[in-house]
Amino acid sequence: MSKIKLIVMQYKRIHNLMVEINRLKIQILFCCYFLSMGYQLKAQPEVMYSQYMSNMININPAYAGNRVADNITSLYRKQWLNIKGAPTTYSLSWDKGSAAKGSADIASGLYGDTGLAGYGLQIYKDQLGIETSQGVRFFYSYHLKFISSSLTLGLSGGAMNYRAAYSEVSTTETDPVFQEDVNTVIPTAGIGALYETKQWYVGLSVPSLLHTRIMKNKMQITTGSDSHYFLTGGYIFDISDDFKLKPSLMLKAVKGESLQYDINLNGWIQNTVGIGLSYRQKDALVGMVQFRLAPQISIGYAYDYLISNLKNFSTGSHELILNFEFNMPQSSHIISPRYY
Repeated sequence: MSKIKLIVMQYKRIHNLMVEINRLKIQILFCCYFLSMGYQLKAQPEVMYSQYMSNMININPAYAGNRVADNITSLYRKQWLNIKGAPTTYSLSWDKGSAAKGSADIASGLYGDTGLAGYGLQIYKDQLGIETSQGVRFFYSYHLKFISSSLTLGLSGGAMNYRAAYSEVSTTETDPVFQEDVNTVIPTAGIGALYETKQWYVGLSVPSLLHTRIMKNKMQITTGSDSHYFLTGGYIFDISDDFKLKPSLMLKAVKGESLQYDINLNGWIQNTVGIGLSYRQKDALVGMVQFRLAPQISIGYAYDYLISNLKNFSTGSHELILNFEFNMPQSSHIISPRYY
């Protein structure tokens, strides 16, 4: 066998070895993450969404009942493909707005004369390695209507079943941390506010107020300064009768970390096809497309192209969202997509 062939074979072996080492690094990082938590686990984590602007109730309870209609949204997200134990998220939510008592009628389909009360319900499941979080959240909001705008305040509350299968983790030595699984129910709560007009909006929210520490024989529930604060905003430009442009921004702040941001630009063609692009700071470029299959039905897809160090181990993330909107009052018509 020639020296060239030997060199090529040796190179391939080294390359394959490096690939395996890189995969092992990711698995070690996951194990270190769980080990560092020990028996103290911070619950109610923030889930990452690419199409958050199509289902804002996930990050701001004030969006419950944003339109006077029954709105059902289903979402599936598969994050960091090719990485074992990477996050997977499922959610199904419903929300509806109803005119407050004393309202004469619903002139715009969005708000009553004296206000609007919004209600919502969400069931969800998040899988991350040996951790599983599944639960239910309830939403309530109240809209204060002004001449050409509105202010909405929202609350959320619920319960989450948190499980960690520590016994499934293989260790070289017997470690008491990994001898007993965790399976408990944790309360959740969130608050939010939204100010909006027909052209623009701005929202501020803390979707996860409670911080729960689970220890072997007790649970401690607190509210602290390490909550995630979300500031969102967007504007709708009517470029023409057939084309609308909607830039939006999401800022996320948490104590001890630098400010994170997500910049998005969506364009809608004849209120039927939406095409968008997002930049998530130091993490991913996101391409998305949304189709309005009927006045009450829309479907959207997003793909995250990673630009962080994870790009060496993963081919990206997929996200799919399906939305149904029905029981709109007869005094209004669904003539445009749900921009936010």
